[in-house]
Amino acid sequence: MKSVTTPLWEPGEAGLLRLPSGRSVRGRGLREPMPSGHPPTFGVYLLGSAPPEFGWVSRWVRWPDFRLAVDPAYAGKVLTEAWERAGTERVEIACGGGRGRTGTALACVAVLDGVPSAEAVAYVREHYHPRAVETPWQRRFVRDFVAPGKTGQ
Repeated sequence: MKSVTTPLWEPGEAGLLRLPSGRSVRGRGLREPMPSGHPPTFGVYLLGSAPPEFGWVSRWVRWPDFRLAVDPAYAGKVLTEAWERAGTERVEIACGGGRGRTGTALACVAVLDGVPSAEAVAYVREHYHPRAVETPWQRRFVRDFVAPGKTGQ
């Protein structure tokens, strides 16, 4: 895997998670104002109902608040796409508040980037938000997350 050396987001951008490979993904809460700076080029929106059009390519993962993705296999494919795109695009992952669902998804993206699944929640809490991944079942989702097409870590 080739390491990305130039972040596509500005360093210090609000909500930015820098992954070990050098890729960066922005997490945010949709109830908060859009951060200043460049908009994303690809977004993943984790919501119970369909989001509005944003003006950039996006994917909606049906994911009710405080719960898990309704279709975990689809969520895995979308998060894999987000990780792949983060090498060349400004990727954002967002839910209503930007902590539980977003943190869970960011932890899964960290697993895709090589962080062991048992350490991914701690990684996201250290590098994104200390209260990311809010529920025991969200932590279990990350622990059990396997990239699509792989059989385990």
